[in-house]
Amino acid sequence: MYQPGGGPRQPEMDFEKIMGNIQDGIGKLSQRFGGGGIGLAIILVIGLIIVIWAASGIYTINPGEQAALRRFGSVQGNPETQQGLHWWWPGPIGKKDVVLTSETRRLELGFRSGDNVADTPAPLEAEMISGDLNIVDVQMVVQYDIKNLTDYLFNVSDPGEVDRGLAPGFPDGRTLKDASEAALRLVIGQRTIDDVLTARREEVQASTKQRLQTILDSYEAGINVTNVQLQDVKAPEEVRDAFDDVLRARQERDTRINQARAYENDIIPRASGNAERIKREAEAFAQARVARAQGEAQGFISVLEEYNQSKLSQDVTRQRLYLEAMEEILPGISKIIVSPDAESVLVLGGSDGVVPLPLGPSAP
Repeated sequence: MYQPGGGPRQPEMDFEKIMGNIQDGIGKLSQRFGGGGIGLAIILVIGLIIVIWAASGIYTINPGEQAALRRFGSVQGNPETQQGLHWWWPGPIGKKDVVLTSETRRLELGFRSGDNVADTPAPLEAEMISGDLNIVDVQMVVQYDIKNLTDYLFNVSDPGEVDRGLAPGFPDGRTLKDASEAALRLVIGQRTIDDVLTARREEVQASTKQRLQTILDSYEAGINVTNVQLQDVKAPEEVRDAFDDVLRARQERDTRINQARAYENDIIPRASGNAERIKREAEAFAQARVARAQGEAQGFISVLEEYNQSKLSQDVTRQRLYLEAMEEILPGISKIIVSPDAESVLVLGGSDGVVPLPLGPSAP
């Protein structure tokens, strides 16, 4: 395990000093070989080897990449992030690790996907026990990237994952898989199977992501968990039919509840509107009846005052009231009133009023 060094990285290369050392070495070699052609050829070969060795230290950082630099096995400062051409000591003095850190990587738990083939279940990873002691099969996908290249490369000694094609030495092998499985099992074990299957899947995902990130940070793995997604959550095959029946019953219950609430939201406003309308109509009817009664009472008082003035007025008033009452009792019917001592007949014709008809020989 490599531990990152502190402080700023030392200068990569002092070319003036190197060229001076090369010139001094060439001069000494020339003197040793007598300055002949063989000595010059040896010097040129050695110089060419040195140039090739130095040129091998040139490297490129592309967008989204970082480079961790080591010299004699010790990490030098923070990773290089600036894009473009760089130089660092070639081996065996130095070593550089250029890694694409911005790439979103993927871990599959409970299954393995393939190109143009169906997913392969991994039951040992998928089977878990919920908080109400039910067995549930959970398939999950973890998406992550690298947030600290030095921690990612040198802080965790991981055995790797052969079935995922991950070489030993990086924490997104067995370390990430075991941490993801542990976080998911802990969250599932604190919730009922109903929460996991239907009601609180998003809450399960968020809690698993948070716990997984906490575990990885405690390892100083340099991994940032960007998303946790439950792919498929279902009951074991042996009891799946019963669970499907329960699930369908719950869905039907929710549908009925939603329909009842929709009916409630429709009928209550309409009933309230009808009640308000009936109330307004009743109030208007009451006001009209009161006004009519008051008018009739006032008219009766006026008639009573006129009635009490004289005997003639009383007779006329009684006759008029009688006729008005008969007109209301027998509307639309022709009425003939015959006085015992009268020589004419009074015909009441509704809106025509009272029409006298003569009796006797002079009658038409």
